[in-house]
Amino acid sequence: MQAKLILASVIATGVLAGCADREIMLPGERLGVREVLQDPVNAVAATPENATVAASIPAVVNNAAWAQSHVSPSTRIGNAALSANLTPVWSTSIGQGDKRRARIITDPVVADGRVFTVDSAGRVSATSSSGEALWSYSLVPLRDDASQALAGGLAHDNGRLYVTSGFGTLTALDAATGQEIWTQRLQATATGAPTVFGGLVYLVAGDSTAWAIEADDGRVRWQSDGLGDVGNVAGAAPPAVNNTHVVFSFGSGAVQGAFRQGGLRLWSADIVGSRKGFAISLVDDITGYPVIDGSTVYAGNHSGSVVALNVNSGERLWTAQQGAMDPVWPAGNSVYFVSDLNELVRLDATTGDQIWAVDLPGYEPVRRPQRRRDSAFTNHGPIMAGGRLIVASSDGFLRSFDPASGELISQTEIRGGATTRPVVANGTLYVVSTNGVLHAYR
Repeated sequence: MQAKLILASVIATGVLAGCADREIMLPGERLGVREVLQDPVNAVAATPENATVAASIPAVVNNAAWAQSHVSPSTRIGNAALSANLTPVWSTSIGQGDKRRARIITDPVVADGRVFTVDSAGRVSATSSSGEALWSYSLVPLRDDASQALAGGLAHDNGRLYVTSGFGTLTALDAATGQEIWTQRLQATATGAPTVFGGLVYLVAGDSTAWAIEADDGRVRWQSDGLGDVGNVAGAAPPAVNNTHVVFSFGSGAVQGAFRQGGLRLWSADIVGSRKGFAISLVDDITGYPVIDGSTVYAGNHSGSVVALNVNSGERLWTAQQGAMDPVWPAGNSVYFVSDLNELVRLDATTGDQIWAVDLPGYEPVRRPQRRRDSAFTNHGPIMAGGRLIVASSDGFLRSFDPASGELISQTEIRGGATTRPVVANGTLYVVSTNGVLHAYR
């Protein structure tokens, strides 16, 4: 028995010694997993060379407000006035910044000389155009904790601020004082921005239910069901609205068009497509929010597809093999967006053909080459202002690009790195950084 114990001890010691040995790096050629999965002939053919093509962009507009998301024609500022050389004007804290289990996911909005923001603890704040704190309001119910849900989105209309929350509420606030006017409970998380048009507030709750709510008193006008999904990105898409239609997107990857007044469903389209070898392609959420431009709806998913649909029928006009991490920006003969490969891309608006694609900050650098790259920068935008495309990135820079060629024109530092899309009003650009600071540039 004693001999057996000694033998077992020697074997165990040998095993442990083997575990302590450094891993032997085998010699030979190494092939990337993604490259092996691609067809080399089609892969080369599918990547056209960048071209400089004249861009038809809107005239510069001196706008006093950026009241809602740009997904709807009535609220989109096609080319806001902005200085060519941005310099910091002021910065001020809006509350809690990004934490491990809490993120700032709400883009600021600007109206009536005030900038409205929401921090990662669900606190809504109003800041004057000179950086002075005006009022704040907490979205967290008395019996809950801020860490239990994310905040939602903002929309301003007719002196009221409409704000959604992950606690399942839509709240109307007096934009001047922050006083609550009414709250509607939605029976599901509401982390996407609302859209206000024609006396109704449109939103998606739980990534699966579309709502139309009376802006005056919070009563439900109608609702429509879609399909959700458990593997979604934080924050839902704001509905896109024109005079006749409202377009929703759901967690399942479906885009749905309806009459905006009565909610009668007109059409439904699924956006599918994935990149082989990319784990992020397993998330098929609609991160490229539906955007209405004329008679066309542009939308993209997280996993490799951007589509153009007819707003009246849902007929697919074209499909591009590019995912969209943010909503596209339509401008004249082109659509611009940040792709799932961390590229700023320009497509022909009529055909969907790629004109150019330029690299944006990708994975965060690692100290050791063998270490896994598990953290990536995020790139928010683009928007068009001052005749150029602007992208705010979490690596700490605002970048401006030429709409015709994609050439980098300039970059400006953002301390803390951006965590929201930039917005522009009265010649001033506003963006929120990951440390919970609102920055103003002019």
